[in-house]
Amino acid sequence: MAEQRDDGKPGSEPGTDIEPKAGGQPAPRLDEEQLRQFQQFQQFQDYLKFTEAQQQGLVPSQTTQPATQYYGGQPPAPPGPPPGELVPAPRPRMPRWLRRLGGKLLAWIIVILLICIGATIAYRQIFPSDAGEDTATFVQGGGGKHRTNQVLSTNPWEAVRAIYDTIGKPYPPATRVEKVCLSMSEQAQAQFARDLGYPDCATAVPALNAKVTDITPYIYAVRPMSSVVPRQNLTIHSCWYNIRGGPLLGSFTLQEVEMGQWLITGHANSPTPCPAPPTGN
Repeated sequence: MAEQRDDGKPGSEPGTDIEPKAGGQPAPRLDEEQLRQFQQFQQFQDYLKFTEAQQQGLVPSQTTQPATQYYGGQPPAPPGPPPGELVPAPRPRMPRWLRRLGGKLLAWIIVILLICIGATIAYRQIFPSDAGEDTATFVQGGGGKHRTNQVLSTNPWEAVRAIYDTIGKPYPPATRVEKVCLSMSEQAQAQFARDLGYPDCATAVPALNAKVTDITPYIYAVRPMSSVVPRQNLTIHSCWYNIRGGPLLGSFTLQEVEMGQWLITGHANSPTPCPAPPTGN
């Protein structure tokens, strides 16, 4: 039952709408401006927690969203770039037709490169290069360039005179060895060196050059003995000539080869007595 107050009116129980419970304090009410500031502060705190979790790898940056419910139904916007900083424009996508064209061009370039590589390999197999060989190794192989190139003299007398000329003149050592030794077959090179007392042609040539004391009479001593040139083998003896200013180089046997060139195919020391030179016009 309701208690009677002193004034005779019924009283209310504690905690009813008419009178709050004993000891209770009425909740203060916030005005709209205070409520808005509180919501913004809470959003800012939630955003800081979310970005910190992303940096630590605890929250995926794209798939997972923070579970916090934001006032107004929208998450806080990420901070924009600093003032004055340029934002890169999005990269435009390449058109599909341009990508296809680039793929075709790349394929053609690869095909052309493969063809060039194959052609180079085939050429080197057919026409081997002497690059990488030293002079001695190259001349010991006989060279063989006369088979496809005009490198020898087309006159047998001139071919022998060129031997004296090359040994006597101040050519570079490698050039001198090549010019002398490659005018002979491989067998003639060995005979030439052995007859003159040297292990090989590449060793003989610089040693013979060191013995030349007077270049002019030495290089011009050999001359044609006849205008009639045989179409078979021809032997030219150094003893036919008055060789002065350098060593006597012996007898050379020559043979006509490709393209009318004359190759030295044999060598011997000058015979004693010296045979008579050919005559005739």
